[in-house]
Amino acid sequence: MPDRADLRIAVVVPAYQAAATVGAVVARTLGTAPAARVVVVDDGSTDGTAAAAAAAGASVVRHDANCGKGAALRTGVTEAAKHPRSVIVTLDADGQHRPEEIPRLVAPIAEGRADFVLGALQRTIAMPRRRRLTNWLSAALASRISGQPIPDAQTGFRAFTAEVAAVVRPLQSHYDYETAFLLEALSRGVRVASVAIPTVYDGAPSHFRTVADTWRLARVFARYGRAIVWGRGGGAKGS
Repeated sequence: MPDRADLRIAVVVPAYQAAATVGAVVARTLGTAPAARVVVVDDGSTDGTAAAAAAAGASVVRHDANCGKGAALRTGVTEAAKHPRSVIVTLDADGQHRPEEIPRLVAPIAEGRADFVLGALQRTIAMPRRRRLTNWLSAALASRISGQPIPDAQTGFRAFTAEVAAVVRPLQSHYDYETAFLLEALSRGVRVASVAIPTVYDGAPSHFRTVADTWRLARVFARYGRAIVWGRGGGAKGS
């Protein structure tokens, strides 16, 4: 486990049609962690996202077509994990994760207390009502599956070691990727911790497709049906 002197941070930012915000996210990230490598995965944008990210100092990887947030994360994590002693941080391109919180997010890994850290959003009135409901439900299910409190199972603001990235490799390509990543990590016994972070919502439209993506998330949780019904002792994934 790396200590603070050996910490090498790689920040992965999946981005789609984010030209208006991604530059500031990259600049704030480098202002907070100047030695970090920032990898922006432009997931088929047509609005200058790649140029804005590169101008701010990011390394940019492009998908020729829009493949989904999970596919962008998978590409970015694969690129970031090439250095085996990296700590990988993921955050969104829309500015709703504060890069200034990266040191707090990484601290439990640097101190050897965790291998995977979730930046848990607080379910305040700043969070849209529908999002609060789905956030609470997914957190309750993940807590049931894991046997430990998981305050936010949907957060995209995360930190984990390259070793975790090497063994946790879900195949999902949309918003279900993050939930699948977390549940697989928990099932493998990865040490997971959570750090409370501010909830920031500015009213920008989401690319989350309510029906399709909710169905995808439900399918991920269904794989752990036995643990949901019987608790952690109920054991393995459902068939």
